[in-house]
Amino acid sequence: MGRIFPAVMRRKLVILILLVAVAGAVGLLAKPELAYSLRDRGVRLVGRFAPGLAARWRLGDEAALEARLAERGFAPGSEAFIRIFKAERRLELWLRRGAAFALFQTYDICNWSGDLGPKLKEGDGQAPEGFYAVGLKQLNPRSAYYRAFDLGFPNAYDRAHGRSGSLLMVHGDCLSIGCYAMTDKGIDDIYRVVETALRKGQPEVPVHVFPFRMTDANLSRFSGSRWASFWLNLKQGHDMFEATHRPPAVHACGTAYAFDATQSSTCDPIRAW
Repeated sequence: MGRIFPAVMRRKLVILILLVAVAGAVGLLAKPELAYSLRDRGVRLVGRFAPGLAARWRLGDEAALEARLAERGFAPGSEAFIRIFKAERRLELWLRRGAAFALFQTYDICNWSGDLGPKLKEGDGQAPEGFYAVGLKQLNPRSAYYRAFDLGFPNAYDRAHGRSGSLLMVHGDCLSIGCYAMTDKGIDDIYRVVETALRKGQPEVPVHVFPFRMTDANLSRFSGSRWASFWLNLKQGHDMFEATHRPPAVHACGTAYAFDATQSSTCDPIRAW
């Protein structure tokens, strides 16, 4: 047995190395996101038979995540808030510290689909933009894309505009058809933080999705877009958070977003399912 076990482990290691090499070759010959997806799927496959090898990629390493949280002054279960910037391919994970939120980490978005602008209808391949909220019912720990949570599209604002679509996620695997796809390592962190915050009592995790960094220069650059007024409306909520580091209460009032918690009964709050 002592001779057989190391040989089995060696074979599994060879399989993992071959999968990573194939992923690298695909990345050079085709698209980088395909290489990341093949690599992550290879690690998951090997993990079924040799968890120790897959663990070297730090998937499922809860202790390491908790150590990084502690280094930055956060506790597991701290309230969470997410911002996504499409053009820059960045996802920011913020956590509550005292009365306000502080940035825990910024993650590269591995892939998103469509163009700058909101999602309009089922099947258009667009990744959404706007203000969303994630609750426990929207989590999927057994996704085909490793880990996933549904953004909650369409929200009250989207419905007021007659927009349609479903299963718009933040997930792993680096492949996207209307979603924001992370690497498996990235979504492992994000998913765990979101899930723990919700299970510790946070009613919902706000997710604010912007087309780009909401600077005056960017807004001027895209001032001729059909979505210019929509983006100016998004900037209102963006700037409120920038000023306070507290996510504003977001409502859909008619066909616009509003950011006043005392909105009238004609306005619908943006809520998780």
